[in-house]
Amino acid sequence: MPAETVALARFLLGTILVRDEPRGRTVARIVETEAYLPEVDAASHAYRGLTKRNRSMFLRRGHAYVYFIYGTWHCLNVTSEGEGTGAAVLLRAAEPLEGIARMRRRRKVAKLADLARGPGRLAAAFGLDRRQDGLDLCAPGSELWLAAGAPPPALGESIRIGLSSDAHRVLRFFERGSAFVSGARHLNA
Repeated sequence: MPAETVALARFLLGTILVRDEPRGRTVARIVETEAYLPEVDAASHAYRGLTKRNRSMFLRRGHAYVYFIYGTWHCLNVTSEGEGTGAAVLLRAAEPLEGIARMRRRRKVAKLADLARGPGRLAAAFGLDRRQDGLDLCAPGSELWLAAGAPPPALGESIRIGLSSDAHRVLRFFERGSAFVSGARHLNA
């Protein structure tokens, strides 16, 4: 797994996200990510330094940084860089593979493409909240972990979605042609 944030954002496309719970397993293939760079990225939660809310973002690469946004959604990030450096990759969308009935119950939608399209929907489909914040996604026996997958056949990139600070940066990566990618069509070409 690459340490550099942009390289990790690209690498995670095609990777498998797995959550093991007593009632079963939830699995999806990551199809969209966004990079949040260390120190220079005003859109990053780590831009102003370490806080109680973002402390997991400063863990060594491969940990979960889960935060609550807009009073409605949790979002899942994978930390990047080295310990003490605040950087992460937001998991924006995924293609459901296993545990689909569980995802549908959590999301209350029937359409497969809508289960994990968008970062809040992805976290909701997996039943994630702040309790998963800080988990090592590469540790054996973790309830939430990453498994090897296959890189997408075609990679796309664009500006990140829904930002006002550093909105011009091309730090969003996605699988071209995937029905599970979020965002406006003009950003997914």
